[in-house]
Amino acid sequence: MSLITSIKKDIKAVFEHDPAATNTIEVLLAYPGFHARQWHRLAHTLFRWHIPVLPRLLSHLNRFFTGIEIHPGAKIGEGFFIDHGMGVVIGETAEIGNNVTLYQGVTLGGASHQRAKRHPTLGNNVVVGVGAQLIGAITIGENTKVGSGSVVVDSVPANATVVGVPGRIVAIRRPDTDTVEKMPDPIGEKLEALNKRIARLEKRLAAPKEKQG
Repeated sequence: MSLITSIKKDIKAVFEHDPAATNTIEVLLAYPGFHARQWHRLAHTLFRWHIPVLPRLLSHLNRFFTGIEIHPGAKIGEGFFIDHGMGVVIGETAEIGNNVTLYQGVTLGGASHQRAKRHPTLGNNVVVGVGAQLIGAITIGENTKVGSGSVVVDSVPANATVVGVPGRIVAIRRPDTDTVEKMPDPIGEKLEALNKRIARLEKRLAAPKEKQG
């Protein structure tokens, strides 16, 4: 795929995911997520050519101008979109598939100091919500949605919805039938049972007072 075609896909991704985008000129001039992607293209190319220092310098300038930090070693697919973007961090061994969307404050971070695969791998069509933290050499399956503020430290299958701290799977969409299967939530069930028990106890405590009145 040519560079021009690839950049056109980035522009198309902006229009597909952001209804505030009105025209191509605006995207070219005023979308830091788009700018960060283009800076990374150059930095990643130089990184693959084993050119020292310059790729990291470009990455540093990228963060300075856009607020988005992408290590030059990170691999990013087509149609990548970062919405708003301030505070996004993408680590060196992160791998991102096609048509992935990240919102502001997302971290694709490492859980090891070893020179090995230590950052997440995201499949195609993944959406990661505001402030979510994906940590370690985990795999996020294609079409998965990660809720805002979630902390994900384990791999997630395709077509899942993940929320919470730590992140847990709450639903899986079946592509063949386009139905959503809600997953059991043991913690939520226990909290609901506890709330009901507290309500019963409060009612018992309040009963004598009502009789006395």
